[in-house]
Amino acid sequence: MKVSVVIPALNEEKGIGVTLDHIQKNEFSKKKWDLEILVVDGGSQDKTSHIVKEKGGIVIQEPRKGYGRAYKTGFTKATGDVIVTGDADATYPFDEIHLYIQELINGQLDFITTNRFAQLGKGSMSLKHYLGNFILSTTLRLLFGVKIKDSQSGMWIFHRHVLDEISLEKMDDGMPFSEEIKIEMFRKSTIRAREIPSRLSAREGEAKIQSFGDGWKNFKYLFKKKWGT
Repeated sequence: MKVSVVIPALNEEKGIGVTLDHIQKNEFSKKKWDLEILVVDGGSQDKTSHIVKEKGGIVIQEPRKGYGRAYKTGFTKATGDVIVTGDADATYPFDEIHLYIQELINGQLDFITTNRFAQLGKGSMSLKHYLGNFILSTTLRLLFGVKIKDSQSGMWIFHRHVLDEISLEKMDDGMPFSEEIKIEMFRKSTIRAREIPSRLSAREGEAKIQSFGDGWKNFKYLFKKKWGT
């Protein structure tokens, strides 16, 4: 089996090295899983790409902007049977992805998303972000009946073939992509999806997300997706 780790990045020289170092490559070797690391660079002006190559990863340059756009590009380039995602800022538990992959296999699942609220590290999420995430997750549950606690989590583990069951290119190119992919995966009767507890650590480097602006876009997008307005 081959695993593709896909990570979007933009000026993440302070976090990308730590992020990649957290991947337990020895565990992949023990399980005889091949591993490829793809970092989709949205035009970094720092040492992000250099660090990725130094760590053995593959850099994919994507001049088109957007969180969702980066993932769409990364997914089309990934050659693994299983795809794992996460941010480049050292906030996600890449040291445990081999366990999450095993849970995907053991549970005969197609898609896993992670709940960061299960274990929030010190300084990992401000009160403003916490409340914003709570509102977005609650709205998603009410509108779409998808019973997840963390609609904005960026760490997913899934079999590559499930991408054939969704209209990937029609999905949003921006931040709403994160909530949209969960809606698509959980609402398909042919896809076995589950949310599992995870953790979130304090980020390395400067945050790129615009708290109110991105949150408002995500909120409006839920209604647009529901009623097409």
